[in-house]
Amino acid sequence: MSTFDPDALECLAAIVEEGGFERAAQRLSITQSAVSQRLRALEAQVGTVLIVRSRPLKPTAAGQLMIKHAKMMRLLRADLDKDLKELAPSSAGHSREDERISVAINADSIATWALPALDPLAQGGLPIEIITDDQEVTHEWLREGQVLGCVTSLGQALRGCKMESLGGMDYVLVSSASFAREHCPKGINEHNFHHFPYVAFNRKDQLQHLFVTQAFGLPRVVLRQRFVPSSEGQVRAVKAGWGVSVLPELQVRERLERGELVNLVPRHALRVALYWHCWNLSSDVLDTLSRALREAAGRALHPPALKGP
Repeated sequence: MSTFDPDALECLAAIVEEGGFERAAQRLSITQSAVSQRLRALEAQVGTVLIVRSRPLKPTAAGQLMIKHAKMMRLLRADLDKDLKELAPSSAGHSREDERISVAINADSIATWALPALDPLAQGGLPIEIITDDQEVTHEWLREGQVLGCVTSLGQALRGCKMESLGGMDYVLVSSASFAREHCPKGINEHNFHHFPYVAFNRKDQLQHLFVTQAFGLPRVVLRQRFVPSSEGQVRAVKAGWGVSVLPELQVRERLERGELVNLVPRHALRVALYWHCWNLSSDVLDTLSRALREAAGRALHPPALKGP
């Protein structure tokens, strides 16, 4: 069985994570020439190209496997560091910045319940990296081996991974109080929903369409949308009167209670089931991370739906 140079593996991962050789060199505190030499040596050892030199740089299928291997090595070192800290507290603080423990979490979870869950781990020195995306696509980061776990709406375990249900997050359709008074004083219904612009996260965000089709029993809708790729930014855009938006009830609850925002369809809430997927590995760090997310979700989200027999 071949043994790969851990420094070369970190070079490969850094090139992809940083989006280029120059930034990878800066992160690893080595020259750009050294990064290129380590990558060439690793490609020679593997016997195939690992990165497509395009814009942006992309790992090949073999490159994705090698990056996943690099992240597994990081996880093993994080486990070792954790054990050493327990046995010899003076060894704390030896984690390298380039050995990041990466997870993909949807933006709405980051804006509401997920960060408090990860706070003790970050305070304890875990070099965590959070990658954000829409809950319908965060699992693609895991599928490609670029993260070791993800919070996603996908309810089917990926190959080589384990999955557990976290619970349901409710979404409501809201606007600012002034927008509601001026444009829809009686709320939004199946007759006027198309009159208003909807503030969505990005072009992959299907929550606006899903809410409207479910709330009004419509097979398909066409919406005018404005895109703000930030959960907090969406709230600010709605407060500023940009339009209406489907947002987490957990995130806007206090603003609804204060009357800053108005629930435009109070009879309906869209419940999105969230799941935690991670590599099926024996790891104290991974188990601690999973437990932290599971417990925080249990406090903030609606209980997972019970499955039938």
